[in-house]
Amino acid sequence: MDPESYVLTVVDVVEETADAHSVSFAVPEGAEEAFAYKPGQFLTLAVPSDRTGVAARCYSLSSSPVGGGDLTVTVKRTADGYASNWICDHLRVGDTIRSLPPSGIFTPASLSADLLLFAGGSGITPVISITRTALQQGTGRIVVFYANRDERSVIFADELRRLAADHPDRLLVVHWLESVQGLPSQEQVRAFAAPYASYDAFVCGPAPFMKLTVAALKELGLPRERRHQEKFVSLGGNPFGDAGQQEQAEHEIEAAESDADDTAQDPAGDADQPQGPVRLEVELDGQEHTFDDWAPGTTMLEHLEAKGVKAPYSCREGECSACAVRLLEGEVKMLHNDVLDDEDLADGIRLGCQSVPVTDTVKVTYH
Repeated sequence: MDPESYVLTVVDVVEETADAHSVSFAVPEGAEEAFAYKPGQFLTLAVPSDRTGVAARCYSLSSSPVGGGDLTVTVKRTADGYASNWICDHLRVGDTIRSLPPSGIFTPASLSADLLLFAGGSGITPVISITRTALQQGTGRIVVFYANRDERSVIFADELRRLAADHPDRLLVVHWLESVQGLPSQEQVRAFAAPYASYDAFVCGPAPFMKLTVAALKELGLPRERRHQEKFVSLGGNPFGDAGQQEQAEHEIEAAESDADDTAQDPAGDADQPQGPVRLEVELDGQEHTFDDWAPGTTMLEHLEAKGVKAPYSCREGECSACAVRLLEGEVKMLHNDVLDDEDLADGIRLGCQSVPVTDTVKVTYH
């Protein structure tokens, strides 16, 4: 069963920097509910490809879900990025492109929490969405640490300046320019973050930047539930269900390149399957669902869909985090996992689209 895609019409294109464009879309009539989103989530777009027909790419939403603005992604060119260059070179007002509904769990549990937001390069995309939304609907303080190569690389520079001026008691924006200060070190990031160790931290940027930032937050004692990082890897399948092979995809945010330390095997990978039907208890959107007939070999997502439960998902390949659940009881085996690391697994996080039962009872909650 493939996810339902929608045709979006481009209504605006803004050149944010020399190599970053914001593309805004009109939501199709009748699809408003499907495209309701949380700050920090992403869209999966079907970029046309002469070689493969379609290349699926994930782009974080830079717009805010409040205030009535258009649905907007911000795309930064990468040297060898086919899709990012195609979007920046070809998408114009009036053009159309297919998209899956918004997905992702890189979003605050409470918009009124105090937030410590780290962005590197185009990792600012989900961070600006969170910042915009929290300032409008929340009450907490927000600190943004934004690292770039140089001043010309700073995306949303004018808006960040304006937001900080309009909300001096709530928003602090600190720019770190490699051309001036060099690359930030773990010690420098730790020293910067120390006064905000009680905040909820979100990290998005190139893999080395995320790695050192998360390490610095760990040194400060931030618990796992208050540390969030956006992780994407290449999509190996075609979530749009088109015929033909999909070209190997990369996430176009610089943060997307996951290194070997971010890839982990399923801890229950060699476990035997139960002999009979399994009891599955699921907490989703404040509701509890219980089923006593989860068949071994059937993924959790497939079972929930068969029961009419609208569980979240995007790629269905184990290569994004849209379907992530947290184990509360029992164990599952993941058939494929390219996005959860050892710490995620130790914390009980699993991918619903890849999880088959190992124990006779499984209880999970969606984030």
